[in-house]
Amino acid sequence: MVAARITVNGKETPISPAPAHTTVLDFLRERGLTGTKEGCAEGECGACSVLVARPGVDRPTDWVAVNACLVPVAALDGQEVVTSEGLATVGEGGTPVALHPVQQEMAVRGGSQCGYCTPGFVCSMAAEYYRPGRCAHAGDQPGAGTGTGAGGAHDGASDPEHGPNGFDLHALSGNLCRCTGYRPIRDAAFAVGAPAEDDVLAQRREQAPPEPVATAYSRDGAEFLRPGTLAEATELLRERPGAVLVSGSTDWGVEVNIRSRRENCVIAIDRLPELRELRVGSDHIEIGAAQTLTEIERRLDGAVPLLAELFPQFASRLIRNSATLGGNLGTGSPIGDSPPVLLALEASLVLAGADGEREVPLCDYFTGYRQSVRRPGELIRSVRVPLPLSPVTAFHKIAKRRFDDISSVAVAFALDVRDGTVHKARIGLGGVAATPIRALAAEAALEGRPWTAGTVEAAARVLRAQGTPMNDHRASAEYRSAMLGQSLLKLYAQTTEAVSS
Repeated sequence: MVAARITVNGKETPISPAPAHTTVLDFLRERGLTGTKEGCAEGECGACSVLVARPGVDRPTDWVAVNACLVPVAALDGQEVVTSEGLATVGEGGTPVALHPVQQEMAVRGGSQCGYCTPGFVCSMAAEYYRPGRCAHAGDQPGAGTGTGAGGAHDGASDPEHGPNGFDLHALSGNLCRCTGYRPIRDAAFAVGAPAEDDVLAQRREQAPPEPVATAYSRDGAEFLRPGTLAEATELLRERPGAVLVSGSTDWGVEVNIRSRRENCVIAIDRLPELRELRVGSDHIEIGAAQTLTEIERRLDGAVPLLAELFPQFASRLIRNSATLGGNLGTGSPIGDSPPVLLALEASLVLAGADGEREVPLCDYFTGYRQSVRRPGELIRSVRVPLPLSPVTAFHKIAKRRFDDISSVAVAFALDVRDGTVHKARIGLGGVAATPIRALAAEAALEGRPWTAGTVEAAARVLRAQGTPMNDHRASAEYRSAMLGQSLLKLYAQTTEAVSS
């Protein structure tokens, strides 16, 4: 097997002798690429953002921004990484001769003060700069996307989160700045135009992405393994039932950094082709467990409205570029954002092991706090969402921040209301019990009854009593219960407004 290597700013570099648990952030900084910073070591600040070449959704390759503090460097064996230092045009001797357009706009518009967070902002901004389709409607407004004139001083009156150049500010939702303030950074984002025809990184998007590499990296008694197929993965799990499974590492990376977790064996399943499919059939949609949330969002393109409502509220774009449904479900966390939505959608999980596969309804999957019916040696292969979808859906996330925060309470609704009667109701809850749960009593209080204020108010009282909410630093038990009932009242108000408008 070829020795593990990573291409950084166009130069191939061996990963050895880095320990198996080494993050991309530490690997880069140890090699002098100190533009990549450590701010939080939890994927919350974005100072460590770098670009990775990944299989594209609309073209062969996409440049994707990820948190370098969370990803093991061994997980990028055979992959291509670009840091903030690699964005500028470099002349002979490695001397930068021209800033990248996003660097230039950040400089001229005052987007940097202390500079600590700037490289991370620049990398996240560059990923959005190269996003396919961003400039499709950039010419609709005078001066838009030119870097000069009206496009450079967007007032945000029509849409504060999207620029006239097509720039989506959600691309920067995982990047924090403590001193400059966000207006000049936003101005820089809304000023960049389209990539030039001779832009090397733009041209790279038209070439095939790096092929997944089977990896067996061992150092000081610890192993990082990436099998090439699902069969190899399940056999490895049979041999090493105590191994840690990772995909996007958005949870495991925190364990390594904050809790100093060190395991003898980590098995990566993020590039397994069997876990990266998305198929729309006549009776269900099947979503591979190792597809990132960003990939699912763009490939479904709103086909599942409840998922489309979830994605912008799930952490940040940086996290969604790595996080997967399989990982979010596999941790068994009672405050994960995807389980309530998938419970409302009546999803099931396909579990794969060396002895075969089985399908388990998600409502039967969780058995206790961070516990499930998944057996030793099994992994989540895919998520199945049955069709047709209920027409009335909503996802309400109650948290201290609008975006990039952990839920205090999460409520997902999927209702079939016909001729003024609730024919079916499915409600998924997070943050109110030791596991994500279905609100069965509230569902029963709605089904077969008229969709009226009286029915909803009675069902809201039932919903408030669901689960066993607790007091913690995010919210009190009383607040959580109140928010459950309020969410149903809010859904009814929004539905009534939609019908009457």
